[in-house]
Amino acid sequence: MASRLARFREFVQDTENDAVAAGAIGALSLVSAFVGFLATSPYTSLFALGFLMAVTYGWLRHQELAARGVTLAMTVSTVVILALITFFIFYEAWPILQDESGTVFGIWVPGLEMFTTTAWTPAQADKQYSMLPMIQGTVLVTVIATVVAGPLGVAAALFISEIAPGPVREVVKPGVEILAGIPSIVYGFLGFTVLSPWASDAFSLVGQGTYLFVGIVVGLMALPTVVSVAEDAINSVPESMKSGSLALGTTDWQTMTTVTIPTAFSGVSAAVLLGVGRAIGETMAATVMLRNTPTVAEPLYNVFYGFETLTSLIAANYGSSSGFQKDALFVAGCILFVTVLFLSIGSQLIERRMDRKVGGVE
Repeated sequence: MASRLARFREFVQDTENDAVAAGAIGALSLVSAFVGFLATSPYTSLFALGFLMAVTYGWLRHQELAARGVTLAMTVSTVVILALITFFIFYEAWPILQDESGTVFGIWVPGLEMFTTTAWTPAQADKQYSMLPMIQGTVLVTVIATVVAGPLGVAAALFISEIAPGPVREVVKPGVEILAGIPSIVYGFLGFTVLSPWASDAFSLVGQGTYLFVGIVVGLMALPTVVSVAEDAINSVPESMKSGSLALGTTDWQTMTTVTIPTAFSGVSAAVLLGVGRAIGETMAATVMLRNTPTVAEPLYNVFYGFETLTSLIAANYGSSSGFQKDALFVAGCILFVTVLFLSIGSQLIERRMDRKVGGVE
């Protein structure tokens, strides 16, 4: 009996050592492949092949441990890649931030002049790289898109979740999801060929596009995101709360407005924030429909002009830019990155608050 127990312990020890060895080889190969990719080494493919062989061997011999190791490696890789992208964007933007710096009350502020002037003139002798025209365009387009996608998205989510009968829901919901799969360039082309000519004739406008109609197009593009997330939030409201309200004699509409929407308000707000993030990061529709001439519209709230947004600036100029102009495009990318990051964090915090509220923690 003792010898059998000793052999079993030896077998377990050998198995653990084998699994550790396969995991170490796989991790080393993955790190080597990543470093080789960054260094453009010709041996990158060999390291990647070694990682795949180690994973295959581990999966055949120690499937559970291999699955844990692979998922851990992918999670760590995602975090590392995100950190490298963040570092790269800000690193590339730093030269012009340093060159266009200024002082406020004796404090050195990188890139201050890019946010205190209004001219974008990279081709002139007195070169200026102001971000204000693009920030204005991005804000106007985002506000209009939010006005379009917010109410329509929440209303559609409420209809799909609470009002529509089963057969209608089965048709409407996939239709909304199909809208999310349409390429953004298609929306931009439709806006350019349909909305822009109509707007020029109806409002006697001169030029290609306006912030108003770009915002409408972008709002329609963000609509599926708002509908999907808002519907999930509404469906998460406990059925007992709705039944209790109906049992007290309220109508379906009163239940929706006084119970369902207030309870799911955090999730609905998160859906609108995600839609805003989609609107801020939209590129092709804005590039196709706008004039691509960085200028501040006067007055600032005039939505019947359409010059440039941060995303369209990058898309239209990156291929032909160099020097400080290229660095300025990275500054625009930094602004977009930070804005969308804060919106994403805000939406997650709101969703957590909703989970606590619906779960009865608060």
